[in-house]
Amino acid sequence: MPLKIIGTGMSRTGTLSSKTALEALGFGPCHHMMELFANPAQVEKWVEVARCEPIAWDTVFEGYGSQVDFPGGRVWQQTITAFPDAKVLHTERPEEDWWASFSKTVLKVWANHARLTQNMPQHIQDIFLKLTPFYIDDTFGGMPDKEMALTAYRRNNRLVRELVPADRLLVFTPSDGWGPLCDFLKVPVPAKPFPRSNARDEFWDNFEEEPAD
Repeated sequence: MPLKIIGTGMSRTGTLSSKTALEALGFGPCHHMMELFANPAQVEKWVEVARCEPIAWDTVFEGYGSQVDFPGGRVWQQTITAFPDAKVLHTERPEEDWWASFSKTVLKVWANHARLTQNMPQHIQDIFLKLTPFYIDDTFGGMPDKEMALTAYRRNNRLVRELVPADRLLVFTPSDGWGPLCDFLKVPVPAKPFPRSNARDEFWDNFEEEPAD
């Protein structure tokens, strides 16, 4: 099935909450970085994408109804063309809040992956060993400091607004709740609260420890 929702927001902008929400609304399964942790075949699939070989995007996202977060968010400029009927969900938060979260989670893992993943399955080690050029180098120009990271964050936010037609795009943060998302997707608002997930302590539950600052 083709993707119905393409997520363009960077990691730590509420992507895991958005994944849970989209699945609750019937747009799942939703592809997210955690799919790579759970499925070794996903890692090899994205290593092929990173080689910039000719890509059949329907095969890359086979079985998924939506996508948020890395690695899918890294290729949104290709997928908005490959899936022309898909709506675009751009998760975003104030840049200082984003940096405070990103620097203490995703960036810290990437900077310390050799130690943090040494006792984890090989396919999880391979995420960091094989996808660093695709993610860190291509997105930020190398392991970023704050200004490099914010420059990339601002650029992505700007490009989404420039390249995605307004009637196809929702700029969203999970604190907005169900209303804007359900209006955008033309589905009923669920009775249950909007999901909240992936706080810093929850993020580090995926690893043995959080490295000291």
